[in-house]
Amino acid sequence: MKRTLTGGKLYLLDMDGTLYIDDTLFDGAAEFLQYVRAAGGSYMYLTNNSCLGADSYVEKLARLGIPAVHEDFLNAVDVTIWRLRQDGYQKKKIYAMGTASFRRQLEAAGLWVTDRLEDNIDALVVAFDRELTFRKVEEACILLNRGVDYYATSPDLRCPTGYGYMPDCGSIWQMLENATGRKPIITGKPEPAMALLAMEKLGYTKENTFIVGDRLYTDIACGVNAGIGSILVLTGEATRADAAVSPTPPDFIFEDIHALLETVRRNDGC
Repeated sequence: MKRTLTGGKLYLLDMDGTLYIDDTLFDGAAEFLQYVRAAGGSYMYLTNNSCLGADSYVEKLARLGIPAVHEDFLNAVDVTIWRLRQDGYQKKKIYAMGTASFRRQLEAAGLWVTDRLEDNIDALVVAFDRELTFRKVEEACILLNRGVDYYATSPDLRCPTGYGYMPDCGSIWQMLENATGRKPIITGKPEPAMALLAMEKLGYTKENTFIVGDRLYTDIACGVNAGIGSILVLTGEATRADAAVSPTPPDFIFEDIHALLETVRRNDGC
């Protein structure tokens, strides 16, 4: 299907590497958000970052001059909670390998969570963990060797920062895979659930929805897997050369969010 970038659509937006790096907002990001809604469209932030909750993102965007509310966000923790409920984990014990914020989000959803090794643990869930310790790594290996069920919030290898990159969730679970030989069930992007839940929530169809991100193997692959349009921006991890050989190529490529804004405006005749 030939897709066009015209106003009145739903844009599912990655954040780190797409709209900002650390506390530096990319040129055109705020203007793009304003334009989408002024043109009758909608947007929702979709992020694989599982170490922060919606409260933290609302505060961060406020610091960057962008008003936001909780309902604007859907992250890997939200879709992990959805998947765990789908798999019957309402009354089973989960070892949450992540930040304190990650554990609080799972607990607030009514899930039975621990971050200590115990005998009656049913599943290990690995997230992006800025509070990672060797104790957690060792206990995760013990659980995996016991044969517990195994989930991870994303395959993201690197998290962008102002100084470059740091290990993300995918790097953590790949370390565990190297030690135990076990791979997790991925809940966030590139799985389609996050995009599909966002469309259901906001009432849009696949035909008028685009995902915008900087990673081919998560953001763009999520769009391909969900059957929606995909837009790659080159302000994060992926390059044009990467896109040329990707098994999940994007529908559109832009240097940055400002270039996307200019094209959308031009297509709308503005």
